Amino acid sequence: MFSISLQHFLFLGAILFTIGILGIFLNKKNVIIILMSIEIILLAVNINFIAFSSFSGDLSGQIFAMLTLTVAAAEAAIGLAILVVFFRNLGSISVEKISNLKG
Repeated sequence: MFSISLQHFLFLGAILFTIGILGIFLNKKNVIIILMSIEIILLAVNINFIAFSSFSGDLSGQIFAMLTLTVAAAEAAIGLAILVVFFRNLGSISVEKISNLKG
């Protein structure tokens, strides 16, 4: 029978982390995709926390993952609120126009 080991979870976390990094660096024009890529990176980190916590028998990684999810939810809410204000002021969510908000 096939069993899932720690290496499988770490490989999944590494794939998700790589997808998130590529999403940030390859697409520098759309703010929504950048925010989604940051969420994917945080998800990869949480998978690693939970995998290490589960395989070591300690709950501290799972508690830290829950705290990270809370911070990620707050970050997404604030980021989307800033995006709505940005769109209302400039009519676009292009990253190149963010420098217009200085001052």
